Amino acid sequence: MNRASVQKVAVLGSTGSIGVNTLDVIARHPERFQVDVLTANTQVERLFEQCQQFRPALAIMADERSAAALRIKLQQSGLDIEVSAGIDALCQSVSADGVDIVMAAIVGAAGLQPTLAAVKAGKRVLIANKEPLVMCGDIFIAEAKRSGAVLLPIDSEHNAVFQCLPSDFRTGSTPAGIRRVLLTCSGGPFRLRPASELSEVTPDEACAHPNWDMGRKISVDSATLMNKGLELIEACWLFGIAPDDVEIVIHPQSVIHSMVEYLDGSVLAQLGNPDMRTPIAHALAWPERIDSGVATLDLFEVARLEFEPPDFERFPCLRLATEAATVRGTAPAILNAANEEAVQAFLDGQIRFTQIAEVIEGVMVQCIANDASDLDTILADDLRAREIAASIMQQSPGQVRGGQQ
Repeated sequence: MNRASVQKVAVLGSTGSIGVNTLDVIARHPERFQVDVLTANTQVERLFEQCQQFRPALAIMADERSAAALRIKLQQSGLDIEVSAGIDALCQSVSADGVDIVMAAIVGAAGLQPTLAAVKAGKRVLIANKEPLVMCGDIFIAEAKRSGAVLLPIDSEHNAVFQCLPSDFRTGSTPAGIRRVLLTCSGGPFRLRPASELSEVTPDEACAHPNWDMGRKISVDSATLMNKGLELIEACWLFGIAPDDVEIVIHPQSVIHSMVEYLDGSVLAQLGNPDMRTPIAHALAWPERIDSGVATLDLFEVARLEFEPPDFERFPCLRLATEAATVRGTAPAILNAANEEAVQAFLDGQIRFTQIAEVIEGVMVQCIANDASDLDTILADDLRAREIAASIMQQSPGQVRGGQQ
């Protein structure tokens, strides 16, 4: 591959786990990829270190104060890198003509607008944050079809499904000949913990995932199984299927990342070590294959593969996500907003682990879903859901259930 064909990459959320793994893969292939944009929230020191290594043209921080601190450090080091701040800068950077690939890895609803800007600009968009499709799946798919953007999933489960579909499949369409999609799930750290003990779970315990190294918010989502519920909603948009066409399968070993069952009875599965560099490398180079740095899967060491159905009583967040997927409209956005607020409150020690689902259910009772045909309506319902969640969490724990005031 000659230098002229090197692809320029914008990594949104470069200091998070997905961003760090993306840069690891990119560093292995300097002849194929060049980092053009790096962005972070307020992690000035970490982004400075990444700028020193990858020398992007542009670095973006969430606020001007952090941007000013980064700008000083870069100037003192003699690095000629432009620094900017804010959501407008993010959207402009991913729309620039020089950017070929956008890794969308900003956690939470904050990643919605820049990811949508990349889709509207017709980029290859590697979607690592669930919120854009969960909140605005209809809009994202329609914009991708209009602009010609290529949407490639980075979640290990959705990437596995994508790999198991026909080679001519494109996200947003419905693949021919499939019966169902089977999304695997490790079961999280509390799969075997007695339900009576879940109310005493601490944030550190919830963030100790048995197989994956992730950020704290997504680790809590994995512990409540909300992560899998959001993935179910995302799968419906990515693969053009209904919630009834998706089955969640608890698979503690996290070796089979997901499966697709076809009408002829065939079930195709994608296997690999639990390492996010595999789906990242797949999406960066698609439709080609490149080295990701991931160790070879040793099936003899794995020895056995176990499967079991999820417990909806123990993990009500999965039930709530399924209900939101069925209602559609802004229901998934409401679910996501309530979950973000409740998870943060849990991490801050304000509510118990089991109250996360109670807060979400209370919000879904009070916040009636609207049609999700335009972004303003979606964002308005997102804000309304957060306000209701805050109101619910101000009550005593005994009043949280059902959202009654």
